[in-house]
Amino acid sequence: MKLIKDFLKYQAKTTPHPLSIEIKNAFGSHIVDSDNKKYLDFIAGVSVCNLGHSNPVVIKAIEKQIKKYMHVMVYGEFALEPSVKLSKEIVSKISKNLEVVFLTNSGTEAVEGSLKLAKRFTGRKEIIAAYNSYHGSTHGSLSTVGVTYMQEKFQPLLPMVNFINFNQDKDLYKISSNTACVILETIQGGAGFILPEKNFLKKVKKRCKEVGALLILDEIQPGFGRTGKLFGYQNYDVEPDILIFGKAFGGGLPIGGFCSSKKIMNSLSFDPKLGHISTFGGNPVISSASYAAIRELYDKKIMNKINSKEKLFRKYLKHPLIKKINGRGLMLALILQKSSIADYLVKDCLKNGLILFWLLWEKKAVRITPPLTIQNNQIKLGCQIILNTLNKYQSKFVN
Repeated sequence: MKLIKDFLKYQAKTTPHPLSIEIKNAFGSHIVDSDNKKYLDFIAGVSVCNLGHSNPVVIKAIEKQIKKYMHVMVYGEFALEPSVKLSKEIVSKISKNLEVVFLTNSGTEAVEGSLKLAKRFTGRKEIIAAYNSYHGSTHGSLSTVGVTYMQEKFQPLLPMVNFINFNQDKDLYKISSNTACVILETIQGGAGFILPEKNFLKKVKKRCKEVGALLILDEIQPGFGRTGKLFGYQNYDVEPDILIFGKAFGGGLPIGGFCSSKKIMNSLSFDPKLGHISTFGGNPVISSASYAAIRELYDKKIMNKINSKEKLFRKYLKHPLIKKINGRGLMLALILQKSSIADYLVKDCLKNGLILFWLLWEKKAVRITPPLTIQNNQIKLGCQIILNTLNKYQSKFVN
């Protein structure tokens, strides 16, 4: 208990009541606490550990690079093989108009860089985002979060940020010749894993092209195989002008990035020089881990099994207290009948060895984002724990 006490005393908190499990180790789809209790992990570090915990291929890549060199120079000055290989690998897997990668330390930093890039390239100031979006917690990123109560205590934020409703064609007129960029999550995360409908992303891109604005797609959650494609936008026949990624990008280590065409990205390198800079962006150890993680996705054909695993979740998770299941692939959200059920589900499942978590804005939702490597029998086991808990709730509070 000493570690828990010190954790609560010395480490800053993001909520008044953290889950406070003392972690001993983690492997595959399991996490083990200091009492040797083993938990089945259905959230993968909030969509980070796509290859599971302690993936041996990623660990080997880290160990190999550490023996050569770690940090040697600020981003963009020296040619570091791991960072160059990683950037080249990403570019080879995405749309042809996305030619250059800027490596950052996190997803929110990638958002910051992409917003600056759009304003610099277009010479415009207006940014349009979506209501109920989430793009990060730094000031610029928070300015594009479409939830008023998250912003009000931190004002003033960026000026000239306006909002549209996701999946609402009637709002497209708001994108105008004053707009530098439209930033959208390919799949809205905090809102409840809301998928784009009726070619909404294509319609936004068309409108952006008409008025000379740039489309930025935030793939921090859907990216790196979670939807069955390397990036979620590849399911929707649309090409962003700027693509943002993070979370699973590092194979479990912290990294982010944004990419665009050479023409657009080059505008950060002059007038002024050093238009966007980073000390640790493109760290060679993390880049080595990231490259290994991407290769593992393809070499093991992991993405080929995502759709069948999604079907298993949808098959097993049928219960009167579950209204619907949002999302795609292994980015799923249980939408419960009310928020108190979601709270009970997360807490009771934790007691019974299953890790679930909430979403940011949709209080009736429970996240299911397991490692992509999760086995079918583990899916069945975890779903049974969920059903047992829902049955328990039903007998206590409904019947």
